[in-house]
Amino acid sequence: MKAIILNLSAWVMLPIMDGFAKYLSSTLPVLQITWSRYFFTVVIVLPIMLIFFRNNLKWTDKPKLQLIRGLLLFSANILFFYSISIISLSKALTLAFIAPLIVTALSAFLLGEKVGYRRWTAVIIGFIGSLIVIRPGFVEINLASIAAIGTGILYAFYIIVTRKLHNSDHPLLTLLLTGVVGAIIGSMMMHSVWVKPTINEWYMMFALGFFASLGHLFLILSLKYADASKLAPFSYFEIITNILIGYYFFNNFPDSWTFFGLFIIV
Repeated sequence: MKAIILNLSAWVMLPIMDGFAKYLSSTLPVLQITWSRYFFTVVIVLPIMLIFFRNNLKWTDKPKLQLIRGLLLFSANILFFYSISIISLSKALTLAFIAPLIVTALSAFLLGEKVGYRRWTAVIIGFIGSLIVIRPGFVEINLASIAAIGTGILYAFYIIVTRKLHNSDHPLLTLLLTGVVGAIIGSMMMHSVWVKPTINEWYMMFALGFFASLGHLFLILSLKYADASKLAPFSYFEIITNILIGYYFFNNFPDSWTFFGLFIIV
């Protein structure tokens, strides 16, 4: 139950981050928005580690996995922030929802978890639901839709790597190292895309890092207490927060095809 509550809490926090990212995408470059998400994650998590968890502020036992995890999430964020700058939050998220299907499918091979025929059946049906949302041959498949699907693929591998790290490093250390990887890579790109933010945009950029830190901390903790394949279906709870934010702040409401596809996926 603890794992489920933590997991659901993560899927409440992360769509709030996405809402800020979508709002900022009208005035700031996607790379700058992604950089701010990681930079402020480090700003928030590092002082907490120094003050309360100094003993856990040590070099990781699995540096390669931490680097891979950071690169996966950084790349996924760029793709998702780009997709929501073009299409609605709900459609982008629905397409990215192939992630739990991939986690379920790969957890047997990469994590040694037991995945029976019922979960395999669910993976196939979920894929059909994704095809209904995309409707290849009926509507134009744009780059934003492909980016959202790419987000789901990268995020699935991120979840699997996170599960592999659950016994080695403290959750806050994992969160900090992920932020450091993204902040360093993002900072190397900022000179070519930087746009001077307003005071309000700085506040929103900080909020990106805050809700990202909180959401991913809950996610890391949940994977410490339960199998990735068991928790994967709970990520669909994210669509509730996502639809509310999209409708209230951006006047976007999923069309009937998106709802139908989402219903099949869930």
